[in-house]
Amino acid sequence: MSLIQLNAGRCIRSLSKESTCNKCEIICPTSAIIVANNPLPSINFSSCVGCGGCIAICPNEAFSLDDFNPTNFFFDFVEDAQNLISCRKNVPCIAALSVEHLISLAVLKKEIVFDMGYCDACEIKSTCQAQILKNHEEASYLLEAMENEAIIKLENVCYEDLSQAKESNRRDFLRSINLTTIVKTKHSFEKEVKKATDELVEHTLQKADIALLKQKRILDRRKLFFTALKRVKKPSQFHIVDAKEVTFTSQKLMNEASCTACQMCYRLCPTGALSSDMKNSKIDFDPFLCIKCNICHDVCEPSAITLSTSYNIKEFFEPKVQNLIKFNVRRCDECGVIFSTNFGEKLCYRCKAEEEEARELWGITE
Repeated sequence: MSLIQLNAGRCIRSLSKESTCNKCEIICPTSAIIVANNPLPSINFSSCVGCGGCIAICPNEAFSLDDFNPTNFFFDFVEDAQNLISCRKNVPCIAALSVEHLISLAVLKKEIVFDMGYCDACEIKSTCQAQILKNHEEASYLLEAMENEAIIKLENVCYEDLSQAKESNRRDFLRSINLTTIVKTKHSFEKEVKKATDELVEHTLQKADIALLKQKRILDRRKLFFTALKRVKKPSQFHIVDAKEVTFTSQKLMNEASCTACQMCYRLCPTGALSSDMKNSKIDFDPFLCIKCNICHDVCEPSAITLSTSYNIKEFFEPKVQNLIKFNVRRCDECGVIFSTNFGEKLCYRCKAEEEEARELWGITE
């Protein structure tokens, strides 16, 4: 059975204690992933069934399975003459594929089929079956908005692998142990020991993880998504869709009167969708890079940055960087440091805070 792994440096919750992301906890059908009030998700490896639902729903690809890689599956499936996706054939669960994967595969294969024949009797259908149907609905909705003729079908195929694997006995096993396979055997043993531990394993940030926090990274599935769309015909017109129907990217708005130029939103953005220049004189937004992780909203104290209620399909085909706000850059009258503001302050934020503290100590109210 698969072993789930968490890359702590890519978890959205590692970026800020203000993050409310718990999508992995919600999708897990066996409650093997617990977030609660912990900084990072905790995992009970013995409870994990390796469905891969957390892989697809994690906005920043923080989760992985040791024996299933969505990117590798993507290329294998594109080359395969068949178009069936089944938990008994090529995926641990159809829920392990994100909406971006589904749209990419659909436009390239023209038609893909979900084998739903085992879902109703599946022990993990409580969350996974619902997610499969939700992903299917979203992917189909966007394909229609893109004026693409690709189809994603739901069929009760009940695929069975008729090939019979040769049973190995103890002698065959001992004969197979050599210098080439001993490392793999050791890894398998350690994997089984880890999975046998029936307790929540907490995750913490290590030095290597902390280095990852500063890196701006484009997701593998986003690269596949836009590479696939470059191979299809653009729609006759770019339709505007309901933003609530798009789970993997967004368009943003900025309230200039509320923004304090604190820089937190673009400094914490894991992909660089929000960015500025060397002078911190503006905030730009690139929908091509947005993964709708909501970290920018979680850390914005005045709630100046908000989601647009609509999404333009044009961003799929002709992504364009948008300017959300521009700031005035000036030198602090007190300490001389350069700072950005959209108001008329003469003091930087540190000096302003020190002045307010001093006034409070001296009892000055005006």
